[in-house]
Amino acid sequence: MKQLIQRQIAEKIKQQKSKFPVIAVTGPRQSGKTTLLKQIFADYRYVSLENPDMRAFATEDPIGFLKLYDENVIFDEVQRVPSLFSYI
Repeated sequence: MKQLIQRQIAEKIKQQKSKFPVIAVTGPRQSGKTTLLKQIFADYRYVSLENPDMRAFATEDPIGFLKLYDENVIFDEVQRVPSLFSYI
C-alpha cells in the first residue's frame, strides 16, 4: 500500500477553506496535489477535466457544467478549460 506523505501545506489549506469560496492548488506534475486534496476534502465530489467528455461539456456550456456541482467539489485538471475560471 502506498504511504501518504504528510504535507505541511495541508493545515494551511484547511484554514483557507473558511476564508475563501475557491482555493487553487498548483504545483509540478505528479507531486501529490490531487491526492492531498482528496485526503483533506474526502467528502467533496471529485471531477476530472482530463476526461474528454467532461472537458467538452465544461468548454461548450460552462454555466450548465457548474450548475451540476454544489459548493463542495474538487475540479482536477481545470487548467485544461481556462475559460472556466471566468465562471468560477
